[in-house]
Amino acid sequence: MRLFSRVLTAAIAAASLIGLQAQAAPLILATKSFTEQHILSAMTTQYLAKKGFQVTPQTNIATVISRNAMINKQIDMTWEYTGTSLIIFNHINKRMTPEESYNTVKKLDAKLGLVWLKPAEMNNTYAFAMKRERAEKEGITTMSQLVERIEHIRQTDPKHNWMLGLDLEFAGRSDGLKPLQQVYNMALDRPQIRQMDPGLVYNAIRDGFVDAGLIYTTDGRMKGFDLKALVDDKGFFPSYAVTPVVRKDVLDSHPGLEEALNTLSSELNNEVITTLNAKVDIDHETPQQVAREFLQQKGLL
Repeated sequence: MRLFSRVLTAAIAAASLIGLQAQAAPLILATKSFTEQHILSAMTTQYLAKKGFQVTPQTNIATVISRNAMINKQIDMTWEYTGTSLIIFNHINKRMTPEESYNTVKKLDAKLGLVWLKPAEMNNTYAFAMKRERAEKEGITTMSQLVERIEHIRQTDPKHNWMLGLDLEFAGRSDGLKPLQQVYNMALDRPQIRQMDPGLVYNAIRDGFVDAGLIYTTDGRMKGFDLKALVDDKGFFPSYAVTPVVRKDVLDSHPGLEEALNTLSSELNNEVITTLNAKVDIDHETPQQVAREFLQQKGLL
């Protein structure tokens, strides 16, 4: 009877624990309002569900709102970029290596109870891009070579100035066009600058409306439109390595969560995410479908 009583007690305790876990509030994942983040949201939700975690995704959350919600414990985790935390949240404009950027934001955000996990080997930063065929034909692979070409045209054929496509924000930012010109010694006349919505820059390059334009390096249209990102050979643009960021108290109370998120992060690089972005932006697949196919290919579902 004593043995039966012990077994019964253990069974009741186990059932109670399972009941408590089932009733536990789901993890809240916040992501931003563009394709890459939609894919990361779908990927994280599906993979964590496979690992036994309940996740409620909240998409299209503005960067600053998401940050404040993390600090105020209204959301549990997100995929953030090192450059965003460095510049927007911590107001640091010093040029750093990718490793320095990551270590800096990791240390600063730890004071707020936020843990930066393993950064993906991808960098969704700014770059200037050209049509690949034209860039290769003219032998332009770096920003310095682009500047040389622009200056050569300015000196020899001023009626045919090169046009650069820029979004409105970058053209006016204190850490945008003007300091870029100083670093690369790039002289530009006002008629050479075409300001437009960021999403239209890719079309403008593809269609020849501008000769080169400012893009995001992991955008799916880079692959879909066969554009070539020029090497930032003077290291002007900051690193934007996407990284899982989770509240420390959430990690402490959810064993296995850190390992799972690091597993996802380790599967990502520029080639991978650009291909996935193109499947959504060019092939019109859904982020959920793209995420599921990727996880299945990697044996994670």
